[in-house]
Amino acid sequence: MATPEGQVKGNLVRRIRALGGEVRFVKWIGRNNAPDTLVLLDGIPPTFVETKAPGLRPRPAQEREFERLRHYGFRVLVISTPEELDYEFPL
Repeated sequence: MATPEGQVKGNLVRRIRALGGEVRFVKWIGRNNAPDTLVLLDGIPPTFVETKAPGLRPRPAQEREFERLRHYGFRVLVISTPEELDYEFPL
């Protein structure tokens, strides 16, 4: 059985594919706390997504890393619920 975070990630992947987009899982060499999923979808800029189990939020170090990425123009989202997924990537 998948973990709660794995279920959120699976829902994200299915949603993006249903919208005709692509998902890449990324590994950051020499960098901790960075988001691990890249979403490529027509009509929106490339987006890094951090998935969390429902009710969980990013650790402070993760938030700092996300802000660094946003400072340089990247779109970074945190998704932990179906409602957040629906809001950010509506069908």
